[in-house]
Amino acid sequence: MKKLALTSLLAVVAVSGAHAANVIDGNPLYRPDAGRFVSETTLATHTKSTNVAALGEEFSYGITDKLSIGIATSFAQRDWFDANEWSDFGVGLNARVFEHDGWVADLYGSYGLETIWGDHASFLDQDLTFYDWTVGVRGGFVGNGWTLAGHVEHTYTNTESFNWDDKGLHMLAAGVDAQVLLNNSWNLVAGAEYNKSLNHYNEVHGSWDFMFGANYNIDATKYVGAYLTKEMEHTANDGEWDITDGFGVAVKFGIDF
Repeated sequence: MKKLALTSLLAVVAVSGAHAANVIDGNPLYRPDAGRFVSETTLATHTKSTNVAALGEEFSYGITDKLSIGIATSFAQRDWFDANEWSDFGVGLNARVFEHDGWVADLYGSYGLETIWGDHASFLDQDLTFYDWTVGVRGGFVGNGWTLAGHVEHTYTNTESFNWDDKGLHMLAAGVDAQVLLNNSWNLVAGAEYNKSLNHYNEVHGSWDFMFGANYNIDATKYVGAYLTKEMEHTANDGEWDITDGFGVAVKFGIDF
């Protein structure tokens, strides 16, 4: 299921959480107020190759202060558009189930498609397109000038939307994210996520994704961010961790309106 799309901590279908003043600034526990829209656009390179880059868009709407709906999609290219791909598309729901004295918890679920169209794949190719069902929980604490969040999610992937046979792939992901406010304009963010295959026949047993970056608030409704990403994979072939050469880079623009 390797594709041109970037799998990183930067892509989240279900926007979650709450900031003390609900200022959009890259906080991992941010969510839109009722009746508000959020758009986050990311341009990123792959940690394994700077020749692979993807443009992603996440768009969400606050149905209420405790329930939001979102869509996400991304397009990728390799070697200056020598290969192009509509990598994925997903829709998701996020519900705030707990909020008290800075502690928050959300439940979320999403449905998505991988490898929708590309130079080597026809539209919704039966051999290359996969369908993902994801459920998860995200929670954490929003303090005075800092935030710490964690999440756990399970994804089931198969070649058809409603194919639940034992040939599908089960992936478990768990991660932590943090933010520290430096002043009213600048903040630092960092995160780590571990992805584990629950299928013994998957060649990649597990992987780590790391992210570190900074965000700058243009104003209370807009921010820009720049990040470094790193990846490690644990394959079945040698049983050792493979640390990818180099770093991925990403930039993001977010707006609440």
